[in-house]
Amino acid sequence: MTKEKVLEALSNVQEPDLGKDLVTLNMVKDIEISGNQVSFTVVLTTPACPLKEMIKNACINAIKILVSKEAEVTVNFTSNTTTKRVDEGTVLPKVKNIIAVVSGKGGVGKSTVSANLALALAQGGAKVGLMDADIYGPSVPIMFGVRGERPMMMDIEGKGMIIPLERYGIKLMSIGLLVDEKNAVVWRGPMASSAIRQFVTDVFWDELDYLVVDMPPGTGDIHLTLMQTVPVTGAVIVTTPQDVALADAKKGIAMFGQAQLNIPIIGLVENMSYFTPAELPENKYFIFGKDGGKRLADEYDLPFLGQIPLVQSIREGGDQGIPIMMSDDLITKKAFEGFASYVVRSIAMRNANMGAETIAAKV
Repeated sequence: MTKEKVLEALSNVQEPDLGKDLVTLNMVKDIEISGNQVSFTVVLTTPACPLKEMIKNACINAIKILVSKEAEVTVNFTSNTTTKRVDEGTVLPKVKNIIAVVSGKGGVGKSTVSANLALALAQGGAKVGLMDADIYGPSVPIMFGVRGERPMMMDIEGKGMIIPLERYGIKLMSIGLLVDEKNAVVWRGPMASSAIRQFVTDVFWDELDYLVVDMPPGTGDIHLTLMQTVPVTGAVIVTTPQDVALADAKKGIAMFGQAQLNIPIIGLVENMSYFTPAELPENKYFIFGKDGGKRLADEYDLPFLGQIPLVQSIREGGDQGIPIMMSDDLITKKAFEGFASYVVRSIAMRNANMGAETIAAKV
């Protein structure tokens, strides 16, 4: 065996999403050969890559078939999360991808989706932060069990910065960590917008692969402020199958297409898709309608990122400060993991300059 033959074999292994082989994409590093043993490292586009096992098996098969059937193959993985940012040195310079999670109306589970998306990405090995930008109705302190805790201040290069709390391996910031939860935040738009700017400029997020931003419902000042202040990679639209929610989701979709924003939409996820009782895990009851989110995604030619069931344990976990991704509910965790995998794949493909049509077809 030689390195040249190994590379030639691996040039037949395609990265499933990017549509090119690993060698052309410069994803193969550190080839080592000793007798029948060969090892190398594949550099993934994200540590949370859901296709890791598929790529590993394809590499092993390629070497055994095209180089030597006696080969003992060790495939190692590392990652270099892709980004399209070219504005390092401005706001959030060490954050590679910023995901805005939005909904046209309240009550569709946007904060639940944001929290569990962040956790699913972190469990995949990514460095993740969660910014609760819902100034008037912050949910993060309750959902992560950090009510009453206060972030610390630290001097960073001569500037006082707020240090996010850390819970379950992700960094957290919310207005609910800075004000007493018994007091209502009664602010006019400019004050709320100013607070959001501070969450961007005065919080030490440091290095992150993904910053998930839980946006307030609707379309307003805070949305405009955030989208015009930070380089948002893309938005995830959350809806339920219900017609009322779908009508409002359309407004959220339209908002991102406006000239002053022009933010790509990563895709649409349908929450509360069906009710599954714990004692009847195979049963599905479509309480709010069926496949409304999927039809809406098809109508706007958007990637459909998945369906999240309406399960009692999701609500209980959120109220107890233990999100479902930290529980033993394997069925619901699998739904969120599938959703998160579509999100990172969609982002990786966008960062590789693939068109939205291609992404929709693949996802």
